[in-house]
Amino acid sequence: MRAERKPRLGKQHALAFGFERIGLLSLRFPLAIALVTIALAIAAGFGVARIKVDDSLSQLFRSDTPEFKQYEDATRRFPSSEFDVLVVIEGEALLERDSLDKLRDLVTDLQLVDGVRGIISMFSARQPPANGGIPERLFSDPLPEGDAYDELIRRVRTNEIIRAKLLSEDGELALIVLALDQAVVASNGLGDVVGEIRKTMAQDLEGSGLKAELSGVPVMQLEIRNAVERDRIVYNAIGFVAGCLIAILFFRRVSFMIIAAGPPLIAILLALGALGWLDFRLNMFLNVMTPLIMVISFSDSMQLTFAARDRLLAGQSKIEALRNAVLVVGPACVLTHATAALSFLALLFSNSDLIRTFGEAGLIATLIALVAVLVLMPLLGVLLLRNEAAFAAKVGAGDFGVEALRRFCAFIAARMVSRPGLYSLIGLIVVGGLSFAYATLEPRYRLADQVPDKQQAVAASGRLDAKLAGANPIDLLIEFPKGASLYAPEPLDVVAKAHAILEQQAGVGNVWSLETLRRWLAEKAGKSDVATLKQYVDLLPEHLTRRFLSAEQDAVVISGRIPDADASKLLPVVDSLNASLAGLRAAHPGYSISVTGLSAIAARNSANMIGKLNRGLTLEFLFVAVFIGAAFRSVTVMLASILPGIFPVVASGAALHAMGQGLQFASIVALTVSFGLGLSATIHFLNRLRIEDDPDKDPGVAVERATVLVGPALILTSVVLACGLAVTVFSDLPSLRLFGWLSAFAMIAALAADLLILRPTAMFLRRLERRAGAWWNNPRAGERRRA
Repeated sequence: MRAERKPRLGKQHALAFGFERIGLLSLRFPLAIALVTIALAIAAGFGVARIKVDDSLSQLFRSDTPEFKQYEDATRRFPSSEFDVLVVIEGEALLERDSLDKLRDLVTDLQLVDGVRGIISMFSARQPPANGGIPERLFSDPLPEGDAYDELIRRVRTNEIIRAKLLSEDGELALIVLALDQAVVASNGLGDVVGEIRKTMAQDLEGSGLKAELSGVPVMQLEIRNAVERDRIVYNAIGFVAGCLIAILFFRRVSFMIIAAGPPLIAILLALGALGWLDFRLNMFLNVMTPLIMVISFSDSMQLTFAARDRLLAGQSKIEALRNAVLVVGPACVLTHATAALSFLALLFSNSDLIRTFGEAGLIATLIALVAVLVLMPLLGVLLLRNEAAFAAKVGAGDFGVEALRRFCAFIAARMVSRPGLYSLIGLIVVGGLSFAYATLEPRYRLADQVPDKQQAVAASGRLDAKLAGANPIDLLIEFPKGASLYAPEPLDVVAKAHAILEQQAGVGNVWSLETLRRWLAEKAGKSDVATLKQYVDLLPEHLTRRFLSAEQDAVVISGRIPDADASKLLPVVDSLNASLAGLRAAHPGYSISVTGLSAIAARNSANMIGKLNRGLTLEFLFVAVFIGAAFRSVTVMLASILPGIFPVVASGAALHAMGQGLQFASIVALTVSFGLGLSATIHFLNRLRIEDDPDKDPGVAVERATVLVGPALILTSVVLACGLAVTVFSDLPSLRLFGWLSAFAMIAALAADLLILRPTAMFLRRLERRAGAWWNNPRAGERRRA
């Protein structure tokens, strides 16, 4: 079924204000356009090489809010958790003499690794001071033997500095904290430093039976950096190759595969190159920019290619076929990219720097992709298509793949237009039910979901959660009134009370602060005077004092640890802690006492940010529907686009609900992708429906013809993109796996919505409109019918 007739192009120009005609430049000046494209591609290649990875775990919550600014200020003044590598040593023989000897050798060697500026371990502990002198180390060198060794182990296991902080209660897990230089963490040298640490661990612990793993923010950042760079190359390449193979299978010519897949691929290169030259940094959001560009531009490129191919098979010349494809399908391409650009534009109003950056990058990439598709598809057609008449004669007699898709589309369309009212009602009920399930989804955020879960960091963090208080810091920042002395009675009293509150908070453990040292001196040395406390603070190395005392001595941090859990479970802990501190704040109004740290920021901001993104996506449904209606100058089109646009989003949400999952950042991005694809299919169908409609015939005829003409390209696009994104389920990044399978599912759902909801809804609304005496908001159409 390939009954092509000459379209009425006059109606098309108003839809995109003639912007699609930039594609005709490739037909007039192919050589010049080709040279410009090559030059831009080379420049883009250099731009891509400039792209760096933003692997900071806090960058997701970076914003202009007072809470985040305070967190950044605390990180600057107390550079600890953001730059700590956590070495987790575990084994049943951990406290045996030979094991401790090897472990102490390891601690000594780790201090010599370039980039390590300090270390904390059980070997940092000292005995109570005697006669006011410098306290001796708890672990003598060499280690004692026999009963003396047993007594040493007893003191180690009961030591307040070590117990449940650096050594687990069962004595089978030890924690070593390495403080890295800040410049190293921010540089490409981080991989070398972590590699040297791993090498040292393997050498020093060989034959001991002890297992060593690394965790901490720098290790997580490195694993994220490696995974993002690897996945960007591997999975995008695999997905693209899979898509090309499917396209060749149906097109039966490599040239048509290149014409269809080339513009999106070049659009990705140009867009990423532009982002590189504009100094955008790759992160968990921008890492999905490639599939986003592919989704938007591949759908349009495929529709253009199918349209040109059909005209070639109908006997038109190469130039004529490409020109008609641009004029007929081009306006819909402009409109699909315009709706995508509006979606990204809405993100610019977020209070999150990351989301605003994502919106800016998406807006730039969308505009580049639109120009690339409109210009490069006809250019590749001019350069690659040869012997049109021979091609039409050969393929026309045996176009089995595409004809099979056309017959399937004709079958679906015939069924959908037979009872449009009934199927529209069923679609409305289904979307309503799925929307209810979608509305019950709760925001979810967990640090482990942002880190490769097949690497060491997550496993080591899990061991710390199980045997110590956890690996994630939660801090109390206490800022003193101007002019207050740290060692005055009131500041020390505030620190002591705040320390006690944090210790008593359920879910928080491993609490450290100046009060820890003060208690130890009072209990072990019997000295609680301020002079002794100051003396021993001055004896500590600077990297250790900076963990709890600012350089100006006008602020302190009380640091605790909390397990890695969903933000919905962490937020009650943060809220409870804030409530417990209310009395202390009221009693000391001149002191600023704040709950901060990455865990607190994530708990506060993640649910709020995900909720805002979700509400923004919901409002976007109506906004984009109004935009489409205005572009087509039709209320009917606006109403027809709502249900198929919503369906893939709520269907995906219902799938998440059925699996017991909530809305994560990756989920929201995936739903945005599916919404974009669903709109693209809707716009291309409605655009073709305008052309095929005849006011003197039943609307069902136009619906069936439009379905047969645009349906095969839609089905093939959905299959190619779903296959390309589905391969990300093998990624090490949980967030990328979620994005991949959810996007693939949503694309299939968008295909189902386009075929099973849009067709009968458009048919039903058109019949209602005609009965009211107007078609596509043109009163003369009703007059012509009555005449």
